[in-house]
Amino acid sequence: MASLKVACVVTLVCMALVGAPMVQGAITCGRVVGALSPCIPYLRMGGVPTAGCCNGVRSLNAAAATTADRRTACGCLKSAAQSIAGISPTYSQSLPGRCGVNLPYKFSISTDCST
Repeated sequence: MASLKVACVVTLVCMALVGAPMVQGAITCGRVVGALSPCIPYLRMGGVPTAGCCNGVRSLNAAAATTADRRTACGCLKSAAQSIAGISPTYSQSLPGRCGVNLPYKFSISTDCST
């Protein structure tokens, strides 16, 4: 369960900062965790992210359309990353790129979500 939260947090933070077009509704932590739970194995052990993981990353990226959505997603990702044991910062930072999502920054649990 903790790994699922970390994966979701990482993906959501990445998507929140990109500012892609909004899909539907506001971002919630539940949505972030649900979308990124398939990414937990990758975030712990590396390898190749699954199709389900990358679909979740792209979906959250598209959903984080507003500044408020991106800040919310960032906070959810940070919270999840801190609560899931075994998440690799290296794999967390590489996940968006491995899924074809280009972010102009690297995600970290020290990221300031207010900026």
